[in-house]
Parts: sequence; structure tokens; C-alpha cells
Amino acid sequence: MRDLTLLSLAGGFSHLSNAQTASPPKRQMTINLVCGNIGVSADQVQAIDLAQRHGFESVEANGEYLASLSDEQTHDLATSMKAKGIVFGAAGLPIDFRQDDARFQQGLARLPRIAAGLQRARVNRIGTWINPAHNTLTYLQNFKQHTQRLRQVAQILKDHAVRLGLEYVGPQTSRNNRKFPFLHTMAETKELIAEIGTGNVGFVLDSWHWWTAGDTEADILSLTKEQIVAVDLNDAPAGIPVGQQLDGRREIPCATGVIDAAAFLNALNKLGYDGPVRAEPFNKVLNDLGNEEACATVAQAMKKAFALIK
Repeated sequence: MRDLTLLSLAGGFSHLSNAQTASPPKRQMTINLVCGNIGVSADQVQAIDLAQRHGFESVEANGEYLASLSDEQTHDLATSMKAKGIVFGAAGLPIDFRQDDARFQQGLARLPRIAAGLQRARVNRIGTWINPAHNTLTYLQNFKQHTQRLRQVAQILKDHAVRLGLEYVGPQTSRNNRKFPFLHTMAETKELIAEIGTGNVGFVLDSWHWWTAGDTEADILSLTKEQIVAVDLNDAPAGIPVGQQLDGRREIPCATGVIDAAAFLNALNKLGYDGPVRAEPFNKVLNDLGNEEACATVAQAMKKAFALIK
């Protein structure tokens, strides 16, 4: 009886110990290659090959290219990617919704064909960014225009099982040269997403904009993984106050440690985020490198950042 009791107690302590030391969720987000973000010139097939050679796990989807493929070609591409261990991340929204209505309507007319191509290739994420200021539209006028136009975009994408991600732009300097500031924080973007109301709109969450907007780890944890469509990971130049940072001058992930990549990525991991994470540093030194060297440099930086996930 005594032995059974000890075994029972031991089992109970073991259970408590396992519960107290439960490991965090297994990483599901992927290290994603977006060639245009790092000064690399490559078509879709070349980008897939670059991703494989340098240890990326996913690659940006080119909506125009995928829309041009037949069902058989789409199947062949999927087979090739599976053999190489690469999946698609997100596509970029091929519509200019920030200018005049005629230009927007032209883009909108092309969107169903592109969305259908993405759906055939099993790409279910597409993203774009929001201009944080305007010269002629007040905040409310701009909000109404974004709501109306992006609702039309989101509805077309929803018909093809594609989610739309919106990226707010955080730096103060990006709003200084226009008359009317517009949304530039997570909280404001949540309001726009709610107003669009189609159920398939979320965030493109960028560590650079998250940091420059003054958003926090708690803000990320206020989201669900379904609300995050894609993620950008960057660092900031050292020695420059946050209010003076310029959007076109960033650093690759973990280059300076100014932006807390560990807090950012671990918050995403706690949510179980399962989409692409890509570098978007707008860095001249990186852009001047050759394709292979640029990919190798970014892959190394991304792997260093991902090693911070606990």
C-alpha cells in the first residue's frame, strides 16, 4: 500500500511539474522571402529557388503570375514547391486605392482574375499599407473613403477565400509633410477593420511601425492569430530618437537591437500566429548586394531573430 501511495504521489508531482514547465506553442510562422523588399530582382520561379537555397520556408506569391497559369501549370508549380519544402506566404494587393476613383476602379476590375489565381494556388493572404496622412482629405473623409473602397476589395477577396491585411504606418516623420494626419496605430486600424466589416480583414503587422507608433507587446496579445494576415520584421538605426526615425531607412532584423524583436516574435508565437514573417528593411547597403548575398544576409538575420522565440 505504501509503495502504491508513493507511486501515486510521484505521478501527481510529475503531472504538476509537467504542467508548470509546459513548453510554449510550437512555432508555426514561417521565415518568408519577399525579393522586392531586399533589393533582389527575381520572378516567381527564381524566388522559389532562392528561398530554397538560402533556408527560407516560404516565399511571396506573385498574383499576376499565378493568375496567368493553367490548372495544370498551377499543379506542377505546387508539386515543385512541395519537393523543395517551400510554401507560399502572402501576395501584395495589386490595386491603387489611394488615388482617384478611376484608377481604383480599373484595379478593382482586374482583382477577381488575380484572386481566382491565388485561390487555385491555395494562397489565402494578401496585404497592403495605409498612407498615414493626406493633403486634402480630413481624417473622417479619408476614413470613409478607405472603408468604402477596401470593403469592395475585401468582398472580392472573400469570394475567393483570401484574407486582406492592412499595415498601418507609424513614424511621425511620415505624417509631417501632409496637412491631415490619418490612422497610424493598431487601435485606429482596428476601427477601420471593424467598419469594413467583411470578416476577412486583419493586419499586416510590422515591427517597425509597431515600435514607431508606440504600440506594445500587450497590443499584439490583444489580437487573435486570425487577425494577423502577414508580418514584417525590421530593426531601426541606433542613436536616432523614435520621433525622428525615417521610414525609408531601416535595418535588417536584430542588426542594432533598438526594436525588441524577442518581445514582438514571442507575442506572435503565444497567439499561435501561423503566417509569413518577412524582412522589409529598405536598406541601401543591402539593396546594393547581389541577389545571392542579399538573400544569404537576410536569411541569417531572420534565423537569428527566430532563435529568440522561446
